[in-house]
Amino acid sequence: MTSPLQPATPTTGVDTPGLRRRDLLALAGLGLVAAPVGLSGRVLAAEATGELTWGVHVSLAPTWFDPGEASGIITPFLVLYALHDAMVKPMPGKILAPSLAQSWTISADGRNYDFVLRAGAQFHNGDPVTAEDVKFTFERYRGTSHELMKQRVAGIDIVDPHHVRFRLNEAWPDFLTFYATTTGAGWIVPKRHIEKVGEEAFKKAPIGAGPYKFVSFKPGLELVLEAFAPYWRKSPSVKRLTLRVIPDEGTRLAALKRGEIDIVYSVRGELAEELQRTPGLTLKPALVQGVFCLYFADQWDPKSPWHDQRVRRAASLAIDRKGSNQALTLGHSLITGNPIVPNHYEYFWQPPAPVHDPQAARKLLAEAGHPGGFDAGDYYCDSSYSNIGEAVVDNLLAVGIRTKLRPIERAAFIKGFSDKKFKNLIQAGPGAFGNAATRVEAHLVKDGVFVYGSYPDIDELYRQQAAELDGATREVILHKIQQIMVERVIYTPIWQLAFINGVGPRVGESAFGLIPGFPYTAPYEDITLKGA
Repeated sequence: MTSPLQPATPTTGVDTPGLRRRDLLALAGLGLVAAPVGLSGRVLAAEATGELTWGVHVSLAPTWFDPGEASGIITPFLVLYALHDAMVKPMPGKILAPSLAQSWTISADGRNYDFVLRAGAQFHNGDPVTAEDVKFTFERYRGTSHELMKQRVAGIDIVDPHHVRFRLNEAWPDFLTFYATTTGAGWIVPKRHIEKVGEEAFKKAPIGAGPYKFVSFKPGLELVLEAFAPYWRKSPSVKRLTLRVIPDEGTRLAALKRGEIDIVYSVRGELAEELQRTPGLTLKPALVQGVFCLYFADQWDPKSPWHDQRVRRAASLAIDRKGSNQALTLGHSLITGNPIVPNHYEYFWQPPAPVHDPQAARKLLAEAGHPGGFDAGDYYCDSSYSNIGEAVVDNLLAVGIRTKLRPIERAAFIKGFSDKKFKNLIQAGPGAFGNAATRVEAHLVKDGVFVYGSYPDIDELYRQQAAELDGATREVILHKIQQIMVERVIYTPIWQLAFINGVGPRVGESAFGLIPGFPYTAPYEDITLKGA
């Protein structure tokens, strides 16, 4: 990773496309490279064959096909890694991997970022990826954190068709983290094509620069993709991918057992145990960057019971995290006590272990004026994780906090959450790429995409760390923010999710776990059929 603290040595990709043609031919002569080589110096794979089908746990939303509308959650990247490509993105072995940008440098004052585009990269319609596309993509971007990025980027200069410079108003140590991981601003879309066909046509049939191109989409049913042989990193080996929407876990597992689908997302509890026992099927648990927690949306309202920190603490004491973890994710989830930041993120702070103590919870409620408990209203959650909600609702009821579960389909849940439409309790599941600072920006700081209210001291600490170039000083500030969050019970933690998936007998490389913390199969061009 390049450092924002000093002039950077260009970061260059180590993929085979970076080798010159004569180098590859020499290696081939030694028997070290068997694949034929194209005129561009790119190793040519055999023609893609066969197909694989996924059983997807959520209804695919067309907004997820467009990186310009990235919503601050991880789910859109399930599609983006197939259809599109980024300047820099998380990949196996590197959280900031050179992609459409083969290298980048940072000026000594941390205010200029220069990117050199990869020669030969192209969109699915054959147009080359150019600096014009990079500038157009950033200026078009309207997704999460777009206001923050627009405020901090002074301008974008096209030095030449393969060289683009981002000029910042002031040094910002998290620029690459936001540009390359947290947002969709660095996932490049085709300027000329969008200007020709219009925004609506592009959203219905997106053209990207990724390893797979769009074939068809049936809302609520399936998305079909086909291999894009000229993809710069490598030609995909599987010709056709179908992402089939199957909301019910039992139905997904049954389809996997019958061989109707090859890869299934999110199978939990007894169904996961059944999958594990079934010959020919493989359980694929992945500890991911999704951190489940409860958000007390009304804590800033003096008339709400949740305004009282004792009530929020009582709710935390009521939750049986260990029991639910074992029942739903076979004990694979991780109980860290940090409600929004996963344990592998830069600047993660480790809180004390959360405690399950219903008796202490009832005592706190009585001290707060609720000896018989209280009616706490609606408990909003993503419907694909309603079983976590059911467990927590039962735990709360056991201490007298009476709530009603309100499961909502994911795209609508995220929209309602970000539009500040919910009240009472929200089961959040922050899962975006980034670091502790990006999580704090989205979930704690004033005007954050999922923030219903904020605390001035946290806002000020966030402002201080955002301009701090010394990593050790930033860590102290970010640790303090997380400590305040836990002590005030702004959120209460549930767990860091283990995403339980399944793979059928036709799959060679499933690509689960290749990108650390990523819950889905990626990179798609690495996926293979068994024996291929």
